[in-house]
Formats: sequence, C-alpha cells, structure tokens
Amino acid sequence: MANYRVLPRTDDDLLKHLLRSRGIDEKNEEEFLRPDYESGRHDPYLLHDMDKAVERLTRAIAANELIAIFSDYDCDGIPGAVVLHDFLKAVGHTNFLNHIPHRHFDGFGLSVAAVEKMQADGASLIVTIDCGTADIAAANRAAELGVDLVITDHHEPKAELPPAVAVVNPRVGDTYPFPHLCGAAVVFKLVEAMIARGGFDIAPGREKWWLDMVALATIGDMVPLAGENRVYASFGLRVLRKSRRPGLQHLFRKARASQINATEDDIGFTLAPRINAASRMDSPEQAFLMLSEPDVSAASIYADHLEKLNNERKGVVAAMTKELKRRVEEMVELPEVIVMGNPEWRPALVGLCANGLSEQFSRPVFLWGRDGNGVVKGSCRSSSAVSVVRLMESVSDHFLEHGGHHASGGFSVKEESVFHLSQVLNEAMSALGDKVLADTDKTVDAVLSLVDIDRSLLANLRSLAPFGVGNDKPLFAFPAVRPLTVESFGKSREHLKMVFDAGGRKIEAIAFFATPEQFDVTPSADTNFTLLAHVEESFFMNRPQTRLRIVDIVPASSF
Repeated sequence: MANYRVLPRTDDDLLKHLLRSRGIDEKNEEEFLRPDYESGRHDPYLLHDMDKAVERLTRAIAANELIAIFSDYDCDGIPGAVVLHDFLKAVGHTNFLNHIPHRHFDGFGLSVAAVEKMQADGASLIVTIDCGTADIAAANRAAELGVDLVITDHHEPKAELPPAVAVVNPRVGDTYPFPHLCGAAVVFKLVEAMIARGGFDIAPGREKWWLDMVALATIGDMVPLAGENRVYASFGLRVLRKSRRPGLQHLFRKARASQINATEDDIGFTLAPRINAASRMDSPEQAFLMLSEPDVSAASIYADHLEKLNNERKGVVAAMTKELKRRVEEMVELPEVIVMGNPEWRPALVGLCANGLSEQFSRPVFLWGRDGNGVVKGSCRSSSAVSVVRLMESVSDHFLEHGGHHASGGFSVKEESVFHLSQVLNEAMSALGDKVLADTDKTVDAVLSLVDIDRSLLANLRSLAPFGVGNDKPLFAFPAVRPLTVESFGKSREHLKMVFDAGGRKIEAIAFFATPEQFDVTPSADTNFTLLAHVEESFFMNRPQTRLRIVDIVPASSF
C-alpha cells in the first residue's frame, strides 16, 4: 500500500488551497491562473548564440541554400521539425529537406552517418531540433565537410560544446532565465527571433498558429508546466482546439476524441502515443508527414497509417506481455528484481511492458531487446519505493549507458553482462538495503465528499489546468464510500468501472487496465472504502461526462 500524505488545508477556498499547495502565492496567483502570452515569454535573443543562429539561417534563406532540418524521432523533435518546416514555407523558402533518424537502426542524436548523408544530398546548413548538444563527433564531421551546423536543443550540455555556428539551448550559458523549454519550444523561439529581425513577407501573428505543435511537444515531452512552458501549453492548447491541420483533425476523429475540447490528456493519451508509434513500429517520417501535410486526402492517409501502427504496437506489446507473464509464472521463486529479455524484442517497446509488470508484481522490472545495430538496450520501471536509478548506479560497470529517475529509466548493457544481469541487480538490491529506497509518499490535495463534485469544483480545476510535471492533477480522497455497482469493461474486460451515488445523481469512477483485485481493498457493493481519484471531464465520442479517474482504493479507516 502506498503512503499517502494529506496536505493541511491552508484556506477554506479550495482553489486558493490548491494554489498555495503548488507554491503559488497571492502575488503570483493572477499570472498562474491567467497566463499572458506577451508578458509570459522571454526575449528569444537571450538564448545562447541566438543572434548567430538567426544570422546564418537568414543568410541561407537569402542565398536559397539547401537547408537540412534534422530532428529527433519523438513527440518533441517531430512537432519541432513541423514548426521550422512551416516557417520556411511561410517565408517562401522551399529548398530544404527534413531528416529524422530511425529509432531502431540509428538511435538518438545527430550521427556522423546522418551528416554525411545530408551533405551528399547537397545541404550546406544543418539545423538540429531536440538534439545535437552532445554530438561532438557528428559536429566535427560537419566541419570537416564544410557544412555549417546550427543546434537547437534543450538537453544538458557536457563540458565541451560541439563546434557549431550556434548552440541555441536554454541550458547553455546563463543568459536565459528559464531552462526548462522543450526542443520544439526552442526552435519556436528561433522562429520568433527570425520574425522579430524582420525582412520576411509574413503576416503578423502567423507564427501563433504553430503553437499547436509547441503545446503538443511541451506536454508530450513532459517538461515542467511552469513559467514560460505554462504559457506555451495554455495558448498552444487553444490553437490545437482550432488547428486546421487536416492530419490532426482526422486523427482526433479516428480516436473518437473531441478536438474543440482537447486537453492535456488528449495529448498524453491520444496524440503522443500515435506520434511515437511511428518511430516505435516504423518510420518516424509518417508522423511528421501527418502533421505537416496540407492536403486533406494525403494527410488522412498518414493519420490512418498512424492509427494502424498504434494498434499494431498495442498488439505486439500485448503478445510480449503475455510471454513475460508466462515466463514469470514458470519461475520457481519470484526475485526481488525481475530481469528478462529477448533479442527479438524492440527496445522501443519494452518500457511499455515493464510498466505493467512492475505494477502487477510490485517490484522493479528490467526488460531488454536488441536494436538494429545489435546493441542490447532496455527500459526499467518501479512501481514500489525501489529506485531503479540507485540500483543501476550501484553496478554501473555492467552498463554502457544508464539514466532516468527513481520510477523509470533506460539502459544499454555490455555484451558480457547481459546474461547475468538478473543476478547482478538482485545482488545489488540485497546489498543496498534501505539505501535503494526512494521517497514515494503521495500527496492528497484535499479530502472531499462525492457531493462536492459540482460546477464550482470543475471550474476551479479548469483554471488550474493544463496539468503535468510540476503541476500535478489534484488528487482527492473520498472516504467511506460504497459503490452501487462494480464491473469490468472493454473488449477483453481489462478496465474497471464503478458507479456511485453522489447526492441523488450517479457518477462513474474508472481505472484503465486495472482489476478490482489489484487494490488493497477489493471494491464491492458490500464494502466501504476510501477512494483516491482525480476529477476529470471527458468528451469521448462527443459525450460530455464528469467522472473520477481511480488512483487507489484503500481501507475506509485510512482517512
């Protein structure tokens, strides 16, 4: 059972209490609740090397040079590439190409091979998006080939910066006041700086239509939703709800989600998984083309393909999970750390399986596969108090690379270590003892009654949104409740639904991929318990519904 800590009520006004619990004092309240687009953003020229980047890109446009846009393959790099693509087309520069590495065969970042390919294609300038800061070898190769390099990125720099014309990164230098921008936001700042410089025949405010991509990346890449990111997420969601991109519109319809009511959940659970499915299962260009294609028929074909890939991804993950559970059941004794792999598994998919196994067996799970270059790579998850980062750090000599945070991480393994990785990690678990544990206390924002779920509460939650890293959805405890009904739903009855009486009206509580038995208290119509849940508004299939999203079910006496 997780440890829950109830925040002391700081104000009778629930909204003010929720604000204070998030560190928002009276002085900053207005700025948080009503972000201002003009005052809430910083001058793009404060970013490191921005003036150099603008000068080089402007010169390339004026000389009609072939510009190569090189972006990462995820839900940050791809939307960022669309932003620069849209800008270049808007200013009439069509002599450019987009290059996105293949996740399985190329891996992350700018590679020497990619630089050589873009140079062979005729590029004299490469602009990176969401990568490049750490890619010294590739930058050196570009210099050798006489190709200029402008890096736009947001990852932590190393001691040495790559030899580039410009490294535009909010974490480089000390001139930019907000280090937490995502990659797409950084390239949007480059576009802002280009427009501010002037000299382009572009309608005033045209760039604001590209904020849908910035919101998609800001929320999809899970950067902190504070400061400038809150501005981009808030205004970007407004644009997303009105976006004219035919691929996005079609994707919303395929997923039976409401575009005009889109929230951060629609990005996190509908758009981002489908965009990421392109690189997990096939070519990431499919997602880029879906977002950037202006033709309705062509964009719809790309969107249909992403939907197909996402369904295939679900099927492959389900088959992998089935195999993993069978292998777990065959174990004579379940180890403290579950470590399994298969050379045939794609590393891009194992994290999705590890998450489910970790929750089911309440212990760390490390899963691995082989990428297209034969390297053993994997993902690890921990739904318990055990920190996977501390585990990996204690036996770091067995890994080529590793990183992440307490509950989630990634790694690549030395060839000689892969087959005794289970023994190594389990021995490390025993040796570390309590040192391997992380603080996993969960915060309950307030204790409410079901009758408190009214229009006023929903209005308060809307004003606090969008939610994400640094601005978690409020978690509420509903003590001593008893459901009218408990049932499973979905094609395979894999989801849980309960119905409660909330002062004469019915309200549903749901948990996806959950069974009644997995909670500390098995819910039934005969049992009182405390429900821990988020309150949310759903518009699935254009049916407005207020419901509870179940987080946990604990004994009634817990609160």
